[in-house]
Amino acid sequence: MPRIDTSVPSVARVYDYLLGGKDNFAADREAAERQAAAVPALPWLARQNRAFLRRAVRFVADQGITQFLDLGSGLPTNENVHEVAQQVRPDARVVYVDIDPIAVSHGRALLAGKQTEAVWGDLCRPDGLLADPDIRRLIDFSQPVAVLAVSVLHGIPDESGPAEALARLRAVMAAGSYLVISHAAVSPEHVVGTEYRSKAARELADANKTSAALPGRGRDEIAALFGDLTLVEPGLTDIWAWRPEARQTEVPNDVFRMLGAVARKG
Repeated sequence: MPRIDTSVPSVARVYDYLLGGKDNFAADREAAERQAAAVPALPWLARQNRAFLRRAVRFVADQGITQFLDLGSGLPTNENVHEVAQQVRPDARVVYVDIDPIAVSHGRALLAGKQTEAVWGDLCRPDGLLADPDIRRLIDFSQPVAVLAVSVLHGIPDESGPAEALARLRAVMAAGSYLVISHAAVSPEHVVGTEYRSKAARELADANKTSAALPGRGRDEIAALFGDLTLVEPGLTDIWAWRPEARQTEVPNDVFRMLGAVARKG
């Protein structure tokens, strides 16, 4: 596991701050505030993304899924995946995977148990995940599994191979498995490929302090991440509109939409 550098903002800790959490540092708070200044809807979208995750987990648990692989899980917060899943399936097993060592350390301290585990891992190295003994202890890929990639893929550039990694995971998932994704769909007025066309887009990228150009994927590219899996109703849609529990009032935002979907294999 790499060493912890708290002077560089972390996606997991920025997200924690946007959700009102306390497990973040000055660099994370500065990045979050800069991003929220560029896109005022960002804190609302963070909360909606968490609500989408909860609804998606409940849905797949209702379909009989008892094992969950949460990629890019971030820091523990209220209503974590295992807590939601075990309300429906008390025997549900969950592995949380993140590349941020602080997120993993917190996960191990707060979440690890007989039916849960927190693992350091790289989503873009799926063979390493599939061979990890802590993952294999709880996840049997010969049986249906839910793979979650919620609000993580839009932070990974194309050259790192996130699409290829998901294809590898889809290939080993048993029939009856589910894939859950939420992903920012950036307006072409602001980003095309890795070209930032607006002040807001440049501020979002600069606040990340990343050396890699982050991708401006559109709806079609996001839909392709599901491969030949079958989208369940209502398909790929705004996260707040995916099987909502109550009527939502959308906060305007012309920089990007946050799309989400759940798809079934076989």
